[in-house]
Amino acid sequence: MKSFYLFLLIACLSFRALASSILVPMDEDQKNHLKAYGLAYYTLKNGLTVDWLLNYRGGSFLIAYNQKIESELKVRGISYDVMADAKVNAILTQISRAEVNMDIVKLEKAPKIAVYSPKSKLPWDDAVTLVLTYAEIPYDVVYDEEVIHGKLPEYDWLHLHHEDFTGQYGRFWANYRSTAWYIEDVKNQETMAKKLGFNKVSLMKLAVAQKIRDFCAGGGFLFAMCSGTDSFDIALAAEGVDICERMFDGDPADPQAQSKLNFSKAFAFHNFTLDLNPLNYEFSDIDVTQGRLVDRTNDYFTLFDFSAKWDVVPTMLTQNHERVIKGFMGQTTAFKSSLIKPDVLVMGELKSAGEARYIHGEYGKGQWTFYGGHDPEDYQHLVGDPPTDLNLYPNSPGYRLILNNILFPAAKKKKQKT
Repeated sequence: MKSFYLFLLIACLSFRALASSILVPMDEDQKNHLKAYGLAYYTLKNGLTVDWLLNYRGGSFLIAYNQKIESELKVRGISYDVMADAKVNAILTQISRAEVNMDIVKLEKAPKIAVYSPKSKLPWDDAVTLVLTYAEIPYDVVYDEEVIHGKLPEYDWLHLHHEDFTGQYGRFWANYRSTAWYIEDVKNQETMAKKLGFNKVSLMKLAVAQKIRDFCAGGGFLFAMCSGTDSFDIALAAEGVDICERMFDGDPADPQAQSKLNFSKAFAFHNFTLDLNPLNYEFSDIDVTQGRLVDRTNDYFTLFDFSAKWDVVPTMLTQNHERVIKGFMGQTTAFKSSLIKPDVLVMGELKSAGEARYIHGEYGKGQWTFYGGHDPEDYQHLVGDPPTDLNLYPNSPGYRLILNNILFPAAKKKKQKT
């Protein structure tokens, strides 16, 4: 019996010695998709590279065999296979065939991540910080002071928390102006604006938006969700125009504000109409939430299929084990398709409703992604609702889209194919 166990041990060790790679599948066989992204990030942080197998089993990860990595996979509860050279070569041969819509992108360096988020506690959570924490991906929190003082170039990737860059405090005035958290937030914002040399919060937020714009222009990667998307573009387009009513900044809005917008300064949207009624929980007609006629049972959006060998960037950003993703709402739920600039790439849409959910573009040397909605696993997240427990959703396809963006800056740049 001892000889038998010794034989098994030797056989096991011999197999590990012959094994060349670890495959982390990202199809339906994966027990924890979200933590698999964290494992890929962990691998990069330890000085190793990761091959992202685009469209192979849901966008799987291939890593040179390393005992430390295998141990970490076990600890984190992530499904994986140890493979010898012959099997790996067969996979790579399959991917390389011209008629197969697959490709390989090498991830080389873990991006340094920042989340633009208030330091004070507000009665809502943020999907990106939830999933970064769950996936064990480290990040720094920055806000207006750090941005104005020029900290953004220290990072590769920036997420915009649920935010209002127009200086209207999220348009919460009508329903929440008497609550302690709203009063405290206004106080904190006004105090910071004065500290940084601005006489209005709206002017501070515009300066912050412009710093974020410059971060992207210089080669940074920007990701935003919910109101961090449209309010960012509105603020840029309204530079030099007062779009805030008296309760927000102490004086009335410019009655000619709409005609003075400069859409060329916005990243994603044009020809939109501002909502100048301060009682409305809305900034403009970019967002489709108000008057939306989509029933929850039919609220799904479809990811586009891109050519992995030719359209590498959108292929990376849409890797998933599902192509039809259940919808979810937010202050900004989705974007009216007719108001999206023609050079913006739509990656996910509900075509029957004329709305885009997941869009991407370039700005200067950098790139940006806007994702509508607040929380992919909480259909209608309300102020004061508890945060989502991602232990209940380890395979969330909606959250996977966020994490695709996290790994995107780690990719080795390819020459543009012609």
